[in-house]
Amino acid sequence: MKGNYEVVVMGLGYIGLPTAALIAGNKIKVKGVDLNEEVVKTINKGKVHIVEPDLDGLVSKVISERLMQADTKPCEADIFLIAVPTPFKGDHEPDLSYVESAVKAVIPYLRKSNLLVIESTSPVGTTRKMADLVFEIRPELKEDLYIAYCPERVLPGKILYELENNDRVIGGLDEVSTEKAVSFYSRFVKGSLHKTNARTAEMCKLVENSYRDVNIAFANELSMICEEVDIDVDELIMLAGKHPRVNILKPGCGVGGHCIAIDPWFLVSEFGEKTKIIKAAREVNNHKADWVFEKIISAAEKFEREMNRKPLIAAMGLAYKPDIDDLRESPALYIVQRLQKTDYKILAVEPNISKYDGKDLDPYTEAEEKADIIVYLVAHREFKKRNVDNKIVLDYCGVTK
Repeated sequence: MKGNYEVVVMGLGYIGLPTAALIAGNKIKVKGVDLNEEVVKTINKGKVHIVEPDLDGLVSKVISERLMQADTKPCEADIFLIAVPTPFKGDHEPDLSYVESAVKAVIPYLRKSNLLVIESTSPVGTTRKMADLVFEIRPELKEDLYIAYCPERVLPGKILYELENNDRVIGGLDEVSTEKAVSFYSRFVKGSLHKTNARTAEMCKLVENSYRDVNIAFANELSMICEEVDIDVDELIMLAGKHPRVNILKPGCGVGGHCIAIDPWFLVSEFGEKTKIIKAAREVNNHKADWVFEKIISAAEKFEREMNRKPLIAAMGLAYKPDIDDLRESPALYIVQRLQKTDYKILAVEPNISKYDGKDLDPYTEAEEKADIIVYLVAHREFKKRNVDNKIVLDYCGVTK
């Protein structure tokens, strides 16, 4: 092993930190790297900066056992994992600057026979592009560095379990790199490890999330149609699901998160007119959030006409899915931000965080008690089975059913 650490994980966010902790929990020494000094300090105290079940206990354990340490700079190791975000920029074009920066940061520490794995969601060809970047700066490593792509496929709220138990797709730039990466992941992943090449692995990640986005778009579009003809969409989906080959997903107020709301655009950006269904699904899911906003405004205007005063509106939930604190690409947050720009008084509620944008958020019990109109945007567990019979309730996440 080179130096004191066997693995360096670049990025300690929603994927990087659980990955680093899981690896360390398998008695593999890990250095986790993040540019945010506060994040580094928090982790080195054995604490966490994100909401994820069981993560705090595991981080505390591996830090106390000196199996993991956080830092703002990488070091020499045998294996380097890149787990930084890949947002989009401009007209939904993928922004690889975080991946490039992370790769550049580890280049001085790379040695012969090291393994470099990119986990960040990436357009097809990114692994090869990053390899070219490495070899341009360190040409002496060209025949002696193993490079592979292995995307995560986890569900927030179940990240630790799914990192360990889900199957993984692993694609190297050559067969030896694939085998090296498979050998490494087999040390802490119980799921099956499926071998392929880097380009196929990159495409696989984008296809998985685009498939889910298309299916969610069908449910969201169906909910808007049902509203127009006064049909309970949940009952309809239940009845349609009695068909042996029909499985319709649950509609919501849109689609959020770093994966499903972003990854399909990578395909649209690269393949243009060949992605008609994928692009349409993205547009439907984005439109659903605007549709929900308009429904809330319509209800508020009706209240104002009938009661001769403006209603107090409680917006319940800011995260992009239930029982987490992740606000990335959240349609609920987008809706609340639009509401806050109106002349209505909005009580913003998110039980998993105490502040947003420097302001205190409202406790959910107080918001429900004070509000005239309660809008459920995220089906957090705290919102279920609440007594709000005397209120105007708009439920866009099925939490009251």
